[in-house]
Amino acid sequence: MRERLRFLLSRLRERLWIKPLIACVLSVAGVLLAHLADRMVVDGSVPEVTQTSVIELLKIIAAGMLAVATFAVASMVSAYASAGQIATARAFPLIVADDVSQNALSTFVGAFIFSVVGISAAMNGYYGPAGRFTLFVLMVVVLVIVVLTFVRWVDRIARLGRIGAIVDKVEQATAAALARRLRQPRLGGVAAESAVAGVAIHGERIGYVQHIDMARLQRLADKYAVRVGVAVLPGAYVSPARALCRLHGAQSIDDPDARASFAQAFTIGTQRQFDDDPRFGMVVLAEIAGRALSPGINDPGTAISVLGSLQRLFAGVAHGGPAEGPICDRVAVPALPLDELFDDAFNAIARDGAGIVEVALRLQRHLGELGREHPALRADARRHADLALRRSERALDFPDDIERVRARHAAYWHGPAHRFPDTRAG
Repeated sequence: MRERLRFLLSRLRERLWIKPLIACVLSVAGVLLAHLADRMVVDGSVPEVTQTSVIELLKIIAAGMLAVATFAVASMVSAYASAGQIATARAFPLIVADDVSQNALSTFVGAFIFSVVGISAAMNGYYGPAGRFTLFVLMVVVLVIVVLTFVRWVDRIARLGRIGAIVDKVEQATAAALARRLRQPRLGGVAAESAVAGVAIHGERIGYVQHIDMARLQRLADKYAVRVGVAVLPGAYVSPARALCRLHGAQSIDDPDARASFAQAFTIGTQRQFDDDPRFGMVVLAEIAGRALSPGINDPGTAISVLGSLQRLFAGVAHGGPAEGPICDRVAVPALPLDELFDDAFNAIARDGAGIVEVALRLQRHLGELGREHPALRADARRHADLALRRSERALDFPDDIERVRARHAAYWHGPAHRFPDTRAG
């Protein structure tokens, strides 16, 4: 239930209307509840605030907040468009879910609603002396919050659509997904059993598996006294022809509703999500690097920055962490394939950067360091280093560049393990 709630909250964070709606509700509640001060405070015990001054100040705030909110929306839309053009459209959900931008927009809209409702209430004699003073205090608090939010938001919006900020956001989202997978290597289930024929459960939708409700599968497995073998991981593309899971010991389950209840544990959508799909984060980082290496952009520095992000992510995988014990003992889940994780991360960069010596050298360095520092990654790192070398030998024309790449590769994979292969920055 906790994982399901986390997934749903993540989807809500990608909706721009949620936080502004909450801010509007709080604003209206604050304006209306200020009237309670008239019943709780004795007249004369609070400073006198004239109705005219309150109304005029609220009018100023209302006019200013409408302009600022419009400016905020225009700036955010511009940042979103820039992110899609310079990076990749797959990073868009992370940009939309930026807390600082959403909080700023919510604050500006909430302040505007606060002012409009406050003006209407004050002009119709809704407040007494204590109510007007309470509304004035709330107005000052709102102004302070607006100023602080605006200053913080201006700093964020200046960076939101920049390629460096997008790479950082994708790296953070991927690191969080990897950390959850390392904490629960099999999503809370047990190790996958050997291939045994079972009753196949198929879904009705075509798309990507976004989330698997393990608690639901466990409850259903207990109810029908079966064992569930999950056949797809989050990120897999499925159709009605592909089994989502298989039920072992379920020869007696012929009820279509019972089968459908198992299929409903798999959330299938048209887009992949970062939350439970670490491979998607690797794919998005590779896409950003690939676009940077395209002839129209020609930005090898971004590709080199992405390689640094990938090395940090794989180092986190190698270091691992304390894994939780299985929670769902009736649900078997396959492990995340490490070789496919490497393929998602490095294939595109090795292909698109093979003809750029700076990228080829840096790719050999990152793969070599991963192989030397983390024995669990050595085989896959060596495989991709060899592939990248063969690609560069075909793509590079200048013999000296080819020799540099060969020397970098040999220094990591054929040289002494204690010797750092190259002291140059590349």
